[in-house]
Amino acid sequence: MEICPNSFATRRGISELCRRSGISRKTAYKWIARFAERGRRGLRDQVRAAVQLHNRPKQKWLDRLRRCKRQHPSWGAPKIRWALRQRFGGRNLFSEAAISRWLKRWGLTRQRRRRPRKGPAVVRPALTLAGKPNQVWTIDFKGWFRTGDGTKLEPLTVRDLFSRYLLGIYLLPQQNMADTRLVMERLFRIYGMPQVIRADNGSPFGAAGALGLTRLSAWWVRLGIHVEFIEPGRPGQNGAHEQMHRVYKAENLNPPARTLRGHKQRTRQWLREYNFERPHEGLGMAVPAAHYRKSRRKMPGRLPPWKYPKGWQSRLVKGNGLISWQGRSRFVGEAFEWQRVGMKRLAPGNWQVYFGPLLAGELSDAENGGIHAVVYRKKKRS
Repeated sequence: MEICPNSFATRRGISELCRRSGISRKTAYKWIARFAERGRRGLRDQVRAAVQLHNRPKQKWLDRLRRCKRQHPSWGAPKIRWALRQRFGGRNLFSEAAISRWLKRWGLTRQRRRRPRKGPAVVRPALTLAGKPNQVWTIDFKGWFRTGDGTKLEPLTVRDLFSRYLLGIYLLPQQNMADTRLVMERLFRIYGMPQVIRADNGSPFGAAGALGLTRLSAWWVRLGIHVEFIEPGRPGQNGAHEQMHRVYKAENLNPPARTLRGHKQRTRQWLREYNFERPHEGLGMAVPAAHYRKSRRKMPGRLPPWKYPKGWQSRLVKGNGLISWQGRSRFVGEAFEWQRVGMKRLAPGNWQVYFGPLLAGELSDAENGGIHAVVYRKKKRS
């Protein structure tokens, strides 16, 4: 049957086909026209590029650009455009950005990228296996939630790894270093200090700077506590702490209390039950309180500055993470603010930077930038 687009019956049939096929009538008429003109070949996908590119440079200008680049291989787009303008005038001359794109397309330019110099590579220390109370404390934020009246809370949890004893759950208004440090000072006064604190790499515990330390975790190092971070993207390395979070959420947050006061009371009751009544299979069905004892390590009232070996240089890190070195300001890390770092001569003009007993990175007199921080690598399997 011959298709007549102007007939009512045909329009009604095309509309029904378009509805079933999910296309517009305009598209249907376009395909009908292509079929009438070229048959089945007209229904094939066509090139979507424009037939005419009005902003494309003329071939003579492209030839001039190639010749100019061959004559001056080290010149970039600004100099080449200046030379073309001087010789041929500015009419129809394309922009520096267009010249740069054509040179890249032809492979006539090189991308010079300076690879950042890496610091010394050290083996990432293995995580400590807790064999007694206060050997390892784990710390983390559970994740925020809101009480029934809309108050936002960030639960900070601290736990003894060996005994499973939950040292505290603090409902903070936000994650920050100041509030977290106040919590840790209180825990140190009540329970003493651990040998190791294990945390993830997020704020306020870890950062992207030297040794991954923040001002909070650098303070732990100053107290003589070894700080160890789990590997990025490996929350299972702190799996026991995460499992405790899941239990807390299931038993306290479905739903949360209506007010902050009510949720604090609920948390205190749950904390006591967790430590003194809830048996743990990993403890032979004993309760955490039966295995936990307070630490004998007391928090010192005053911390003397770091002392470094004889022959080393020492510099005070200013409030912006800078030290004065060889008449210049060099960045070593905000985590070390108002602390002294040690400078051990490695070679003429090269220095190793230490924060107490920890190698933080290297510094070169020939450069103006900051410290080349330590890079952790995994221990090779034998």
